[in-house]
Amino acid sequence: MDNGNCMTYAEAINFLQDLGVFGATFGLETTRRLAALAGNPQHSLRFIHVAGTNGKGSTCAILESIYRVAGLRVGLFTSPHLVSFRERLQVNRQLIPETDLARLTAGLRDKNQGAPITLFEFTTVLALAWFAEQQCDLVIWETGLGGRLDATNIVTPIASVITQIGFDHEQWLGDTLAKIATEKAGIIKPGVPIFTATEAPEARAVIAATAGQMAAPLIWVAPGEAGRLPFPVALIGHHQKLNAALALKAVAGLQPLIPVTPEAVRLGLARVNWPGRLQVIDQANGTQILLDGAHNAAGAAVLRTALENEFAGRPFTLIFGSLADKKWVAICEILAPLAGRILTVPVKSKRSATASEVGAAFRATHPMVEVRECRDLMDALNASKDEGFIVITGSLYLVGEALDRLGHGRAEESERGLNEWSGLPKSG
Repeated sequence: MDNGNCMTYAEAINFLQDLGVFGATFGLETTRRLAALAGNPQHSLRFIHVAGTNGKGSTCAILESIYRVAGLRVGLFTSPHLVSFRERLQVNRQLIPETDLARLTAGLRDKNQGAPITLFEFTTVLALAWFAEQQCDLVIWETGLGGRLDATNIVTPIASVITQIGFDHEQWLGDTLAKIATEKAGIIKPGVPIFTATEAPEARAVIAATAGQMAAPLIWVAPGEAGRLPFPVALIGHHQKLNAALALKAVAGLQPLIPVTPEAVRLGLARVNWPGRLQVIDQANGTQILLDGAHNAAGAAVLRTALENEFAGRPFTLIFGSLADKKWVAICEILAPLAGRILTVPVKSKRSATASEVGAAFRATHPMVEVRECRDLMDALNASKDEGFIVITGSLYLVGEALDRLGHGRAEESERGLNEWSGLPKSG
């Protein structure tokens, strides 16, 4: 594609930020239109398309690591980002350079000619253009929200993957697991194998029915397979073993198309890195900080299990902040009984729940524990700097800010704001 008029990285970020005024829309027409104007770069690429409520980012990271170790040039498309917007577009785990993001943004802006488009739709096509330009052998392609009407669903993958399905984004995806599963199962394509670790019976029934309608080979991953991995996985937690089992099932299923040696599998599992999900950071003063982006009840339950098993017997201070549109009361109920002390903070988002709201929920749930509302994350970190073990959770936005504050990346306010979205679904 041509490069358009020159644009700096800062100008590109500002342009992308302005697209946020269009909110979030669900439908494929706009994405298909811009992709066609860009020359349909998706037609030159192979994809593994990944959907699900929890675990899809980790599963993507595991798949990427294995195939990269196997010698492929692998594109990785995920969202949201933690620190830099460039995290969303990676090739062999290298973030897209600022100059290339600016150049491609300018080119797509000119091709779009001011037509209404959302940030995610635009970014989806930008990613396709970048991966095609980079001549990726394989793209690990994560859905944004849902699947059926998600912008990423304009591609035809070589495999579809669905991780665990639970309650999240009910206002957009539906208020039952069957409705949510219907949206996730929308990534299933005719004749394309579908791999899933979904356990909920309602969700499994929907996936099975959709796969049958599409004549798509359906491969299940049983919960017990998490305990039978051929090699250890670098990510912490039993749930990550299940994510690894799902990824390995897809790798095995694609062997005739993309051969991978056992040694590549071993090294890929050993080297996988996925920040912000049960990530441990050791401070110079001996304090250990655990970051986890648990932002729904299922994620909080997984975090609780990890705290009880992987960090058993270790007292900790909980720093918690959540977006107001999440079911944070349920998360409070799950995590409060484990914490020795709780510090609540606002998330750097216009959608944040207040520290006082969250604090009141923690007090109601666990009146015996000390709860303190803090002005912001830095206030909470200063108040807990002498603690031995700190857990920061409740939102990926908060985890991203923590990585920035702890010196593990530089975050600009404009880039953090690119995680914002709002609006009502639009069918199409």
